[in-house]
Amino acid sequence: MKKREPVRHIMSSDPYTIAETETLHDAVHLIRKHKIRHLPVVNGKEISGIISSSDINRLTFGKLFDNQDGADEAVLEMLSIPQVMSKNVKTVAPDDTIKEVAEIFATKDFHSLPVVEDGKLVGIVTTTDIIKYLLDQY
Repeated sequence: MKKREPVRHIMSSDPYTIAETETLHDAVHLIRKHKIRHLPVVNGKEISGIISSSDINRLTFGKLFDNQDGADEAVLEMLSIPQVMSKNVKTVAPDDTIKEVAEIFATKDFHSLPVVEDGKLVGIVTTTDIIKYLLDQY
C-alpha cells in the first residue's frame, strides 16, 4: 500500500455543483440525474456549503408514502438551498494523503469532502472512493 498517495488520485474531478441561488428542485434534479449523493454549493467560484441526498430525504416524504408528491413539492418550494445545506464545510487539498482523508472520515461525521486548491473547487472525495481504493490494494 502506498503510504503517501495523494487524494487527487482517487477524487472525482470537476464535480457537479449548484449555486446558492438555484432551487432545491434543481438540486434534486442534479442528484437524481447524475446518481450522486453529495452536491457542493457554490457562491461564485467559492464553496459555501454542501447538500446531500440525505438532506433532501429528511425534508421530503421520499418513498415512505404513496401520493405525497404535492407535499414534497411544497416543502421544496418553501426552503432555499442556503437554509438546507451544511455550512462551514471541511475541505481537503488535492495533495493531502488518502490516509489523512480516511482519518477525517473515521473521526468526523462526514461522508464526502470537497477538494479545494487555490480557493477553487477541483474535486470531491467520498467514503466510497476510500473503500474502493482500499479494495484495490488487496
